[in-house]
Amino acid sequence: MPTGPKDQKRPADVIDNAVKVMRIATGEETEDVQDDRKNAAAKELGSKGGKKRAANMSPERRAEIAKKAAEKRWNKPKA
Repeated sequence: MPTGPKDQKRPADVIDNAVKVMRIATGEETEDVQDDRKNAAAKELGSKGGKKRAANMSPERRAEIAKKAAEKRWNKPKA
């Protein structure tokens, strides 16, 4: 049986998958959702990090970083 992106079991057949979705929707079966194994406090602090960093930076420094990122993005070698 194939696994999803978070190693959850999924039916290999399209019809089996449709039946599983129907059973979950009607409440006959529960959805097996695994924890992403990340600390809740770390996730919350991580979501604040970029905003906090930007707030502490001068507008000139933010513009400098943005220009550098744009140059790297646009000057990639064509493969």
